[in-house]
Amino acid sequence: MGSYRIEIVVIVSLMVLVPNAKGWGKDGHAIVCKIGQGRLSSAAAEAVSKLLPRSAENELASQCSWPDDVRKVIPWSSALHFADTADSVCSYDHTRDCVDQRTGVKNRCVVAAISNYTNQLLQYGTYTQSNYNLTEALLFLSHFIGDIHQPLHCGFVSDLGGNTINVLWYNTTQKLHRVWDDNIIETEFERFDEDFDGLVDAIQKNITKVWANEVED
Repeated sequence: MGSYRIEIVVIVSLMVLVPNAKGWGKDGHAIVCKIGQGRLSSAAAEAVSKLLPRSAENELASQCSWPDDVRKVIPWSSALHFADTADSVCSYDHTRDCVDQRTGVKNRCVVAAISNYTNQLLQYGTYTQSNYNLTEALLFLSHFIGDIHQPLHCGFVSDLGGNTINVLWYNTTQKLHRVWDDNIIETEFERFDEDFDGLVDAIQKNITKVWANEVED
């Protein structure tokens, strides 16, 4: 059991090793998951492979946008993508801020979601795992680790994560949230001639040995 707990923690840790992936639409999430899966130990990689649906063909990246796809089907999950504070409040308080703004239900935010799904995955390989859908837990956790590193998923309540703010992106008016989710990374893709693997490789080069050593330890 102990080894499995360590491997799942490694999965979580590796998902944050993408400091230069500047967007969290489908492409941004795919990049996070592709890099994370590629740096797993053999035991962790085996666990992820077993948890992924067969249709994924062992590509976590292909499933990382699933939590966005099911937000309308699972409406309570929408609040799990964000952790917003009141206007001009730049410090996070879990009791105050981890709440579904539409329903008032407490402990529904991206911070609580990461903790919850991490704890579920820590049951992998134990008798208790039968109480959870660990495939869903893996996909939710992988996605939310990406979300929490997008600045507008941790913003102010009133502007709905930048969705009420219009900005000029080159010659087009866009919502600020979409600029971060999609436009910035689309521009990066253009620089790499739409070469997904080329962009991933460029990001990998910015993951230093210091970061890697911290995860391995």
